[in-house]
Formats: sequence, C-alpha cells, structure tokens
Amino acid sequence: MQIIIAIILALKFGGTSELSKGEATGVLVMICIYVAAFAWSWGPLGWVLPSEIFPLETRSAGQSITVATNLIFTFVIAQAFLTILCHFEYGIFLFFAGWVFIMTVFIYFFLPETKNVPIEEMIHVWRAHWFWKRIIPAEDEPTDDYAMEKPKQVMP
Repeated sequence: MQIIIAIILALKFGGTSELSKGEATGVLVMICIYVAAFAWSWGPLGWVLPSEIFPLETRSAGQSITVATNLIFTFVIAQAFLTILCHFEYGIFLFFAGWVFIMTVFIYFFLPETKNVPIEEMIHVWRAHWFWKRIIPAEDEPTDDYAMEKPKQVMP
C-alpha cells in the first residue's frame, strides 16, 4: 500500500502538477487503509509479543524496557516526521515500507512461534531456536565464579 502511494505521488509531483480531488481522496483512503491494517497487525505486536516471550523472572523488567523503548521511538518519529517528509517527499512512504519489510524478515527468521506455549516453557523455546540457542545457556547453570563455588560445610 505504501509503495502504491509513493508511486502515485512520484508520478504526480515529478513535475508541477497537482492531485485532483479524486486522486487526493484515493490517496487519503489508501493511507487510512494502511493505518488500519497496521493497527490490526504490526501496531500491537510491540506490546503483545514481549508479554509472551519474557520468562516470569524477567517479565516486569522486560516489559518496562519495552514500553520505554516504544515511547522513545514514537517520540523520535513524531518529532522527525515532518522534516523527513519535506526532505524525502514521496520517498517517506518507501522509507517506511522498507522498515515494514525489515520487520517482516526479522519476525520470520528470529522470533519463534509462541502459540500454545506456556510462559514457563518459553526458555526451552529460546534454547531450541536456531539463532538464540547460541546466546541462551543450555542449562540454568550459574555463570559467575562465586555462584559456582561449592558451599563450605560447617562442622558442629
């Protein structure tokens, strides 16, 4: 949808022509369809997915970081949007279409399916994933030297 909007705007604004009322309405309808589709698909993903993938021990911290990051990037995009629009013109639609493509590739290759997986079992899903198993330890073994020391026995 974004690519179609970019093509329409590039063809019309390559010279000095203006959009007719019908063309402007068509572009506006396509933008509304895109926003609605985003709100039903990608929009909630940043809120739903973290609640499913973080283990219980780190869920609150993970959600906090997720919310903060989401709000920071929303602020940055809102502040930069008009400047980017003025510089990129119709290319802004291609810019965001590119990010949707990158997000799709990332989700497809790097996020495991969480359907019907209890939250307690998510650590096993991460350990079985082709990429994340290199980062997630195979077992819940302590990694620092202090925790690995054998406890000293106290004599009565």
